[in-house]
Amino acid sequence: MSAAGSVVRVGRARGGVEDAPQARLSDGTIARIIPSPVTGGHELVVGETPQSHVDLDDPTHLHFEYVARMGAVIDQLRRPGQPLTAVHLGAGALTIPRYIAQTRPGSRQQVIEIEPALVDLVRANLPLPRGAAIRVRIGDARAGLGRLPAALTGNVDLLVSDVFAGAQTPAHLTTVEFYTAASALLAPEGVLLVNVADGAGLAFARRQVATVRAVLPHVIVLAEVQTLKGRRFGNLVVAASAAELPTQWLPRLMAAGPHPAKVAQGRELDDFAGSLTPVMDAAAIPSPMPAPSLFGH
Repeated sequence: MSAAGSVVRVGRARGGVEDAPQARLSDGTIARIIPSPVTGGHELVVGETPQSHVDLDDPTHLHFEYVARMGAVIDQLRRPGQPLTAVHLGAGALTIPRYIAQTRPGSRQQVIEIEPALVDLVRANLPLPRGAAIRVRIGDARAGLGRLPAALTGNVDLLVSDVFAGAQTPAHLTTVEFYTAASALLAPEGVLLVNVADGAGLAFARRQVATVRAVLPHVIVLAEVQTLKGRRFGNLVVAASAAELPTQWLPRLMAAGPHPAKVAQGRELDDFAGSLTPVMDAAAIPSPMPAPSLFGH
């Protein structure tokens, strides 16, 4: 067995691709980069969970639906094409940082990722665009917030929280205390984007919305229609800000797809979160584990 964090090649990679670039993460999980025969580009798969899709020839190609919805929100920040100051919690294959570097040249971006072997794997096999101002810092996402440059506090246009250990978001990244620390970085009109994965009934997602709303008053949720109805496991994008999220966003977000999509806001979001108590550190739990069959196994 290779030492934790080393680059390895083991067995047969997902999708029948042999000798795919692979790395063993600190918990023993294998991360792989495999060609995507249907969409083009490459997928980062951690364990058996697809984590990211990257198209080196077209960084604006956002294949995963929830990532495309994040991109649609990002497109509405400030003026079109204007550089952003962004912080990303969780690196994956750096899909969103690449998208921002392509669509908003001159943006300054910080990424916090706990797995150095994952970062090395991605950098070696899916190199970042030349000239992209993307700094990757190794460490826990929540602890890393306190180690970012002090000048970022109150000046971040976009903070993306998309952290998964395997297929679950760690408990300490789901709480009022965490979102309070994250929101302190935001500029007055800065936006927090959170990827929330949940299944039937959406018990976890509903409490996440209640938790985010306890910290930032203006919140919308974007998701595929059946996912938002709690009928199947999927990803919901929570967008939140201290400033009002302009209603003119909504038609553009809906038109941007993927379809069928829905944006929940206002009274509908009140009903969605109900009277649920926000999650505090003492009672936090990870996001639910999806069924193995979700990823074709």
